[in-house]
Amino acid sequence: MDGPMKVISAEKIKKKYSGVEALKGISFEVSKGEIFGIIGPDGAGKTTLFRILTTLLLADSGSASVDGHDVVKDYKQIRRKVGYMPGRFSLYQDLSVEENLTIFATLFGTTIEENYHLIKDIYGQIEPFKKRRAGALSGGMKQKLALSCALIHQPVVLFLDEPTTGVDPVSRKELWDVLKGLKKKGVTILVSTPYMDEANMCDRIALIQHGEFMRVDTPEQIINDYSRILWSVSSLDMSRLLKDLRENEQVHSCYAFGDSHHVAIKTGALTDGQIFSKQKLWTYLKDRGHEDIEIKPISASIEDCFMELIT
Repeated sequence: MDGPMKVISAEKIKKKYSGVEALKGISFEVSKGEIFGIIGPDGAGKTTLFRILTTLLLADSGSASVDGHDVVKDYKQIRRKVGYMPGRFSLYQDLSVEENLTIFATLFGTTIEENYHLIKDIYGQIEPFKKRRAGALSGGMKQKLALSCALIHQPVVLFLDEPTTGVDPVSRKELWDVLKGLKKKGVTILVSTPYMDEANMCDRIALIQHGEFMRVDTPEQIINDYSRILWSVSSLDMSRLLKDLRENEQVHSCYAFGDSHHVAIKTGALTDGQIFSKQKLWTYLKDRGHEDIEIKPISASIEDCFMELIT
């Protein structure tokens, strides 16, 4: 039996800027009705990949297709079928909310009234401000307007490049609720984000760094495959604590995480022939003058898994 229909397919996509490799042979597939997240920091290559898949940029080598259309040969068909929300707000700042949406609808041969049902959950929240200039909107309202413009022509695939960057937590949650609703309607969604906690909102994710996919899988499987002992550690002097933890020969990696440091222990770590324990780490830190030391075992998050892959 055939598997789910592949709506996005990329094979060995490469791109350089002034000799610097932005993408180093990216290959992946996205199925119909899937929310696929590309998770990684700024400069990892997310926007370059999105611009290639939406036919705005040519790859140096490799091939890609969207809804069965080649991104080079069939760019006109792809542009009619996809919705693209770039990371930077790119609508007309001096035009009103309603005027921006009308322009996008007209470009695709439709009207706000005809496809209102597609955007009512999002647009309904900003419709009371439809006469306000787009440049005067808050970050969350700009996000809703941009998403409405990307959806007004009923796209098969929705590309969202860091849609929650710079918006408040409530707006972030509202956006993901909207995306889940679109998924139920069969829309395929490719979304990029630097926020590791948003990985769990996706069906599958790709962890990207320096133009390479380090791992592609479900968030649950990536977390389940994390095998190191992991502790959350804090003390009164967090800056010095980070330095001292990284100097311990049994520590595989250590990085700041909120109000504590996440410490991954080397596999098979031993001290004086004995397994390296929380008590041994506590003693090590106490001997270095730390006070109010707290060490707690924790479960790995996607961010811990990402750090493990790049360490």
